[in-house]
Amino acid sequence: MAQLIKLQDYISRYETDVFHYPAQFARLKKQQWESMRQFWERNRWKEELDTLTIEEPAEESEEPGMVYKLKSFFRFGKDEEAATVEEEQSLFETIQVSSAANLEELKHQFLEQLFTFQVKWASSTVREKSYIDPRYFHDERLRFFLQRLPDSFLLLYEPVLQLKKAPMELDVILLAPTEAWCLTFLEEEEQAVYVGSTEHFWLKRSGKEEGRVLSPMLAMSRMEAVVKNLFQLQELDFPIKKAIVSRNGFIDYPGAPYGLDIIDNRTFPDWFNRMRSMPSPLKNIQLKAAKSILDFGKTTSVRRPEWDEDPGFLFMSEAEDKEE
Repeated sequence: MAQLIKLQDYISRYETDVFHYPAQFARLKKQQWESMRQFWERNRWKEELDTLTIEEPAEESEEPGMVYKLKSFFRFGKDEEAATVEEEQSLFETIQVSSAANLEELKHQFLEQLFTFQVKWASSTVREKSYIDPRYFHDERLRFFLQRLPDSFLLLYEPVLQLKKAPMELDVILLAPTEAWCLTFLEEEEQAVYVGSTEHFWLKRSGKEEGRVLSPMLAMSRMEAVVKNLFQLQELDFPIKKAIVSRNGFIDYPGAPYGLDIIDNRTFPDWFNRMRSMPSPLKNIQLKAAKSILDFGKTTSVRRPEWDEDPGFLFMSEAEDKEE
């Protein structure tokens, strides 16, 4: 699952230490999946055993259905009772594991839950949090890229950067292990055809109707220039690629500038499969590229109330790091 390192102008823990959190996220994800899978397998084995055993009907459980609550990522200090920790709300919600008929369905449940965690994880730190626009929890494109790309991909989704005196919102920046992708999307309608040109507006055909859309080249050129300048400031030799994407439509742009990839309904599957098949793990230069952008991220956040209430409040993982 790709890692969401910056969303809008929300605070990001990756901004505080981009060299630490990517590996930590991968470790937490693996731990949670193994715990969830083992719980599901034990419960499944117990159900199968019960069907083979003749015994008196068991008393009804006080709680309907078997529920597995993923481990909390919070704790309030060494001396707090375990019960107190359990009562604290986890970034992971409660999952009805017993509803999974097979392992594939369980994986799907886990990815759905992990997506929600990702959005929260990418908009908070141990001391601060940002108020998230609810639409991001239902953003199909964001969900698509996060759930289908591997951990070694870092995603900046509609990031707001503070450049000089003016904030600037970009589209999508995808940092693969060996290259950066600046992505702009044309996905307003299913099966629409977009005709590219050097004009300020492009032609859009949808069925028998024709209309105009703002040229995506405007946002693309601005985004590429920003990323290139930020990389140059840090003297990073990290390739930058750019693409206009339409997963559900078609783009006709015969005069496309050199170096611009046109990825539409016909070519997106092959391009995306190549991305998913990249065997390379996270690279140091990739993390440096991420830092060069995150250093200019605009942040709107508030102090966590639990931090004011208890100075000992820590994320579970950060408390463990502190003990070490």
